Amino acid sequence: MDWTLTILLCVVALILGAGISFYFAFKFGENHRKKTAEAQIGSAEEEAKRIVEDAKKNADGLKKEALVEAKDETHKYRREAEKEIKERRNEVSRQERRLQQKEETLDKKVNNIEKKEELLQSKIKSADEKLEESERIKRSQLEMLERISEFTKDQAKDYLLNLLDDELVHEKAIKIQSYEAQIKEECEDKARQYISLAISRCAADQVSETAVSVVPLPNDEMKGRIIGREGRNIRTIETLTGVDLIIDDTPEAITLSCFDQVRREIARLTLEKLIQDGRIHPTRIEEMYEKSKREVEYKIKQEGERAILETNVHGINNELVKLIGSLRYRTSYRQNVLDHSIEVAHLAGMMASELGVDANLARRAGLLHDIGKALSYEIEGSHVQIGVDVCKKYKESADVIHAIEAHHGDVETRTVVAALVQAADAISAARPAARSENYENYIKRLEKLEEICTSYDGVEKSYAIQAGREVRIIIQPEKINDEKMVLVARDIAKQIEDEMDYPGQIKVNLIRESRAVEYAK
Repeated sequence: MDWTLTILLCVVALILGAGISFYFAFKFGENHRKKTAEAQIGSAEEEAKRIVEDAKKNADGLKKEALVEAKDETHKYRREAEKEIKERRNEVSRQERRLQQKEETLDKKVNNIEKKEELLQSKIKSADEKLEESERIKRSQLEMLERISEFTKDQAKDYLLNLLDDELVHEKAIKIQSYEAQIKEECEDKARQYISLAISRCAADQVSETAVSVVPLPNDEMKGRIIGREGRNIRTIETLTGVDLIIDDTPEAITLSCFDQVRREIARLTLEKLIQDGRIHPTRIEEMYEKSKREVEYKIKQEGERAILETNVHGINNELVKLIGSLRYRTSYRQNVLDHSIEVAHLAGMMASELGVDANLARRAGLLHDIGKALSYEIEGSHVQIGVDVCKKYKESADVIHAIEAHHGDVETRTVVAALVQAADAISAARPAARSENYENYIKRLEKLEEICTSYDGVEKSYAIQAGREVRIIIQPEKINDEKMVLVARDIAKQIEDEMDYPGQIKVNLIRESRAVEYAK
């Protein structure tokens, strides 16, 4: 490339020289110009030749240098390329060797896997055959077992599960008994328990006037007959009625202790009938108990009719009459609820007459305002809401229902009758010695105790006796066996400890009785 550029420069210089010579020749004359031009052309030609030769020489030198440099570069690149190719060939050779080793390893593994698969397939086939054979044997054994035991598969499963459940219950009962025995042996706070029992006896004395009844006896020998052989008669009476019979040194008298007046009244009538009849044994006791229970129900109805006549309220549903009569055996803060309701009815009626309001409606609302307390043992909720629901059920008027709903201020009074009932209720409750807070708390505690016990499945009845120091629970023998009784007693005691506050301790006494009855015809 350099020598070509040199030649071009020379040619350009030659052309410029010729032009200049031509210019001078034209200016100084043709001859002179001619000579001069010729001389210049000659010298220019020589110069051009010289330049061309020099250019050729330079070009040849440059060419040689370029060729040498190119050869050096080419040689250098060739060495580097050969080196790199050699390295790559070595790397490729190593990779090929590694791949070959891996292929050999994979081939070995594949062969091993194929052998294992063949062995596995043969084992699976053998296992399937054995499984089919075991299934056949199992089916045949099950059929044989069903024929021998006369149980189906599901029946046998249920039987085994029940058997296992019974065994677990037995083991749990044994462990609980052992733990309880250990705790009792290690217990060191006996003195505190004795103090608590003394305090609870003091509490029992405070309510003895309203929670006990005394049954007179013709002679002291009757006490032994009531107790019966090995105490079977007294146990039967206490179990049926839920009343605690206190037989002490009091001459010719037995004390009945129970917070529930209905139970106490039934027990009193039962004892009086047994004493009058003279035949005292468990079967006779049950007959007299049922007869006394019917008499108390009849007396409840009579009390309801008496309250209606006394307050001059008519047209009340028969079921409401029975509920009103049952209030005779309910107390509210030591005040008899039926007497309180009659008093409220009279007060509301008198105030209504003075104000010129419907006195009959006021007396009706006053008599029914606490009707919910007759069912508070059976239905959960406040006596106000229970009373509202009951009166709605038996089609009482909206004014009466509103008076019941508003007599404790749960809702705002909208009628004069509701305000009068509210005032009459406050007057009846506020008179001196009308109510006692401690007695009502005592009753609520015993009711809560019985409610906890009856909440368990398999419990038929529960009775709180001895001022709440003992609860007797009658269980259904077909649902709870002897071993499970220990667990149920433990669970009830634990729930009582968690949910109640009480002095001393409470004895949880479970009673399970199995009977077989048949009639000879």
